[in-house]
Formats: sequence, structure tokens, C-alpha cells
Amino acid sequence: MRIKQGYIVLKDLRFHARHGVGAQETLVGNEFTLDLRLRTDLARAVETDDVNDTLSYADVFEAVKDEMSRPSRLLEHVAGRIARRLFHDFPALDEIGLKLMKRNPPMGADIESAGVELRVQR
Repeated sequence: MRIKQGYIVLKDLRFHARHGVGAQETLVGNEFTLDLRLRTDLARAVETDDVNDTLSYADVFEAVKDEMSRPSRLLEHVAGRIARRLFHDFPALDEIGLKLMKRNPPMGADIESAGVELRVQR
């Protein structure tokens, strides 16, 4: 068996953060959800069963949590920071799919969430 590519997936990570343009958003904050699809070589981990041969999702989560704790006006900026941080911290990453959503955004609409989605390659 030859694995050509693989993905680490983290779905529906939840954060309370202070991202937004409005004063209320930066003061009180809002709820955010984040999905990640991280392309990397999983061939060694498939054979060895060793966490050192893959990306630890616990470590990925800690990097994302740190970036989410730093307020930004735009979700595009937050998403870009997260992608740069993950590429920096995890050299084995080839590609990142990232979806960042703000729950119930303050825009006067009956809406579950609004956000951004990025796909970036090294």
C-alpha cells in the first residue's frame, strides 16, 4: 500500500474571542467555530503508530487557540494568521483548508453564522 497524501481534520473547534469591527464585538466578544483540513504525509504514522510521525492535533489546537486569543478586526486577518502560524510551527504541512465562522454576527439578520474559508498551500 502506498499513501500519496493524507489529511488531519479538526472539525467544529469552538472559541470565545474578541474579533470584529464593532466596539461591542471587541469588548464582549462572540462565539466562533473553526474547521481545519491539514494535508501532510501520513505514510510513516500509518506504519509506526507513533505520534512523532504525524501532526499532533493537540499541538495544532494549542497554536490555533493562541492565535484566536489575539483580537483582530477581520476574520480574514485571523484566518491568515492561523495559516501562517501552522505553516511555521509544522513544517510537514503541505496545505491548509480553514473555515472560520462567527456565530450570530451582529448584522441585523436572522443568520446562524458568517465567516471566511481559505485554502492555502506552502
